[in-house]
Amino acid sequence: MSNQYSQDSIKDIIDELDKETAKIVISKEIRGRYKKTSTVIRGMAHSMKDPEIIAITSELKTKIGTGGTYKEGRIILQGDHRQAVKQLLIKKGFSEQSIEVL
Repeated sequence: MSNQYSQDSIKDIIDELDKETAKIVISKEIRGRYKKTSTVIRGMAHSMKDPEIIAITSELKTKIGTGGTYKEGRIILQGDHRQAVKQLLIKKGFSEQSIEVL
């Protein structure tokens, strides 16, 4: 049992290090035929597994109150929510210096 506990502790430490070193880019894109504005978050796929990113995507959509998806290593949210996304990621434990807003 204690071996499992130490494995979980090591995983938690690695996850925290990944959050601190991840280079996340949040940008605004005009997408599609009808020129809709989207917020695109890149750089999380390198340091996290898909289920974790899908959970973060769901949480961002709920807290911001918008639609969105996780596709091809990017989180895409409907509308321009760059500053709100940055603040929510900082609250989730990502380093402010690792987040670039374009």
